[in-house]
Amino acid sequence: GYTGKAPRFGIAYKFPTEQVTTTVEDIHLQVGRTGVITPVAILKPVSVLGTTVSRATLHNEDEIHRLDIRIGDTVIIQKAGDVIPDIVKVLVELRTGKEKKYVFPKKVDGCGGDGSIERIPGQAAYRCVVKDSDELRKQKLYHFVSKKCFNIDGLGPKQIDLFLEHGLIQEYADIFTLEKGDIEILPRMGEKSAENIVQAIEKSKHVQLYRLIFALSIPQVGEETARDMAKLCKGDVQKLIHITKEELEQVDGIGSTVSEHVYQWFKDKDNLKKLHNLLDVLDIAKEAAPKGHQKLAEKVFVLTGTLPTLSREKAGEMIRAAGGSVSSSVSSKTDFVLAGEKAGSKLDEAKKLHVLIIDEEQFLQLFL
Repeated sequence: GYTGKAPRFGIAYKFPTEQVTTTVEDIHLQVGRTGVITPVAILKPVSVLGTTVSRATLHNEDEIHRLDIRIGDTVIIQKAGDVIPDIVKVLVELRTGKEKKYVFPKKVDGCGGDGSIERIPGQAAYRCVVKDSDELRKQKLYHFVSKKCFNIDGLGPKQIDLFLEHGLIQEYADIFTLEKGDIEILPRMGEKSAENIVQAIEKSKHVQLYRLIFALSIPQVGEETARDMAKLCKGDVQKLIHITKEELEQVDGIGSTVSEHVYQWFKDKDNLKKLHNLLDVLDIAKEAAPKGHQKLAEKVFVLTGTLPTLSREKAGEMIRAAGGSVSSSVSSKTDFVLAGEKAGSKLDEAKKLHVLIIDEEQFLQLFL
């Protein structure tokens, strides 16, 4: 027989992931859009699976300590899921004694104020003390126009940098006031490029509420949480603005930490001003009514690991189209954990809570 994607009588094998060695030339700190600091290893360029790799994230300070990674070390790297560069191991036996341990500084240039950073209580990450700087503004604007947010075709980091450099934008809403004449006179821009960007901006004004929520860079709010919040508010942005912590915590996957971040974000007058400026130019799409029989109605899924043929994004789309929802964390309310290769702590949590764990083939069976 056949599943929805493949014949049952066929078996797929993966080749072992290619691993190569290189050296760590330096460790840089990268400022994210919410002010969280991520250490990144600068590597001697090396080819892995056909592409040249020169950087790999080290995630946080605890990961640096776990690997005992030092500047000058020889390391083994691979691509996690054949995509993301990942440092697997430090070859300690090749050390010469000239390697340098990395110590987190007290200040980072990309942060606001005097650049001070602090470790987030109870977490392995550092963050900017003052979350108002040119770098953070840029990162938030990059995220705002990205594919999973407003998806403005032809508008990426290079164009955002150009608009900021020439004073055309300062905040989110300024993007929607741009006109063809503003853009075509800029370096490396022409009439056709300007026309395409303006058309893409106009098209993006009609947006789903979850995309707007995700685009606002609210701390701890990822794409799935944004979808849950939009569903809770039934597409009503005014209800979102006045949402309470208690209402948020009724949603599976949203706990006290996330609800507190959301609540504090909407209490901030500057944030509300920026949001209202956006609402003056946007058209929030009405939530579409479910179509046909919803096979997975009210079912809650958690996705973890790399699936054989489906991306997690595609699997999430299939679940939502069938009436289910996707949560970012496992709880007693979770119905299924869809686990792939290299599933992490979510799989362990599912086993503890006796949540049903399924693979891709079993997942596809749910749609037959």
